Amino acid sequence: MGFFDFFRTNINDGIKKYENTPGAVLLDVRTPEEYGDYHIKGSVNLPLDKISDVDSLIKDKTTPLFVYCYSGMRSGKAVSYLKKVGYKNASDIGGIRNYRIKEAD
Repeated sequence: MGFFDFFRTNINDGIKKYENTPGAVLLDVRTPEEYGDYHIKGSVNLPLDKISDVDSLIKDKTTPLFVYCYSGMRSGKAVSYLKKVGYKNASDIGGIRNYRIKEAD
């Protein structure tokens, strides 16, 4: 673990919060290929380069969104965008590379 890892969001804590939040959406912003290799069970894939299509997927801007990617970089960018366009409850939970259990659907 590097120095800056202390400042990153813990994806495992984020998943627990997602699981305990009624109506929440777990959003994976990696590429379809990365998502196809493995992803967190129950997540929805919306790649960062398609994030502007979020309105067609999630219409209610008060929906709790828990966003992850591989390392936490893309999820941070996605959450910034989501908040800019009015999503009130978007949270960056970091990168799947730090997830303890990688499940494939």
